[in-house]
Amino acid sequence: MGNSLLRLFKSKIYTALILLLFVLCVGVIGYRTIAGYEWVDAVYMTVITITTVGFAEVTPLDTQSKIFTIFLILASVVIVGYAITIITEHILSKNNFEDIKQRKMQKKIDAMSNHIIICGYGRNGKQAAKKLLAYNKPFVIVDRNKELIDKFQEDNFPYVLGNANEDETLFEAGIERASTLICALPSDADNLFVVLSARQINSGMCIISRASQETSYEKLKLAGANNVILPDRIGGDHMASLVVIPDLVEFIDNLGIVGERNINIEEVKVEQLYNSREVKTIKDLDLRKKTGCTVIGFKDDKGEYIVNPEADTRLIAGSKIIVLGRPEQIERLNSHYNIE
Repeated sequence: MGNSLLRLFKSKIYTALILLLFVLCVGVIGYRTIAGYEWVDAVYMTVITITTVGFAEVTPLDTQSKIFTIFLILASVVIVGYAITIITEHILSKNNFEDIKQRKMQKKIDAMSNHIIICGYGRNGKQAAKKLLAYNKPFVIVDRNKELIDKFQEDNFPYVLGNANEDETLFEAGIERASTLICALPSDADNLFVVLSARQINSGMCIISRASQETSYEKLKLAGANNVILPDRIGGDHMASLVVIPDLVEFIDNLGIVGERNINIEEVKVEQLYNSREVKTIKDLDLRKKTGCTVIGFKDDKGEYIVNPEADTRLIAGSKIIVLGRPEQIERLNSHYNIE
């Protein structure tokens, strides 16, 4: 809607400018041919007539020139008035377009629930958004940098323009309805403040925060972060691992690559696979035969992980399994159990 109105205003502006140029050309040619003025004098007379400034004539006008001037004034009053109206309306409406766009975006955010909020759209925030987009997870971006907001407006990401340190901004992002908060602000102090505020507003949400300094790790955990990520440490470990076990790291990197129809590892809740009131084992599910996927991990209801679980592992309520497979096998798994 906003884009169509903007195009309409642009077409009207072009029309107004063409009409102004037309009346200017008519006036210059008219004074040149009817009154016999030189080109400079013809332009001068046309400009002072169109703008109605009331300066004196170059030379006294004859009857034909006076009649021409009357019609030029009447035409220019209408055309100049129209042009000024359109240009003024366009300038004033720029802010209105932004307001309409923001209200539409806010309405979309208000309808969201169990979504993810990404605070900060820098390098880490952008990568998080890319990953979530690949998994079709709903998310809202919060950033106070208007230039960054403008960059991803074309992608139609839900966003809130504001300071994540303010509770009002978090509420606009739907913090009370969100399932997860990813805090990727460049300052550890800002991340700490946001984590503390978010935990007070929504005590049940999962909070993941970035940290630049190792000394901030414990502080963020105490503030309420479930997980704290140190990008520099992860980057250094990764580079060292490429030296020690390069093939293994490359294999793991490929597992983490996601894109269109390119997901090869998935975490699935037990409740999505069967009625958990009747406890089954990994062997009972027989996912390998049904979908081709292999169970490589198990997380019980207390959060404890088991790598390469036994076939007789009981899949109790609240637990999860991690499965590995080719993209088409993962798709077959999701299709077989109607997992979105």
